[in-house]
Amino acid sequence: MYKLLIADDEYEFRNGLTRFFPWNQVGFEAVKQAENGKEILDIVLTNEIDVILCDIKMPILSGIDVARELRHSHIKIVFLSGYREFEYAQQALTFGVKNYILKPPKFHELENVFKGLKEELDQKKDLSASQLTSEKEEGPVFETLISRIKRYIEQNYRDATLEGTAKFVHLNQHYLSKYFKQKTSENFSDYVIRVKMEKAKELLADRNSKTYEISEMVGYSNAKNFTRMFRKYTGKSPREYRNQE
Repeated sequence: MYKLLIADDEYEFRNGLTRFFPWNQVGFEAVKQAENGKEILDIVLTNEIDVILCDIKMPILSGIDVARELRHSHIKIVFLSGYREFEYAQQALTFGVKNYILKPPKFHELENVFKGLKEELDQKKDLSASQLTSEKEEGPVFETLISRIKRYIEQNYRDATLEGTAKFVHLNQHYLSKYFKQKTSENFSDYVIRVKMEKAKELLADRNSKTYEISEMVGYSNAKNFTRMFRKYTGKSPREYRNQE
């Protein structure tokens, strides 16, 4: 069974949709409910969710906001709304939303949409299974979001910031920070510092480079701040670290 999250700011509507549509007959289990976009993002951080069925217009964060934040995730999104304006549907497609169903949903529409989603998810699962058998020889086919984030930091360590990284992966800063911590058990800022300090250790191997030059190379305009952070990270000043080599 694939995991479904149903979100709508009307409790009776979302609860009725959760309880009375035979989700198990189309291969889904309605495991969570949310009443706004922020709750959706909080739920997907700590729960396995395959598909989100949500209203476009919700408090705090709209369905469009959610689609924008999750556009690079594996989660499929289906919009459910009473708003017939074409621009909503058009913008939804921009963020990879799979379907757009008008309220009140007709039984056969929900059935057709989710049967189609199940087939798509089944195909993706089969593809992933086949990739696992060849991954050791050919390498992973799909780069994970975390690996993209780490690669960006490692390539841009001098100027890497939470804001810049969030823009690169098209995520909200707050969501990216929570997601990174949840997936790696390390704070985003701590990882950036670790990358900077490890690079500094490499650069210190070149005795022709001055400490203030290395400080600038890893993104510290103030050499004293760099020395303080380096000592905190290694237990030694840059000079002490270099002299032990």
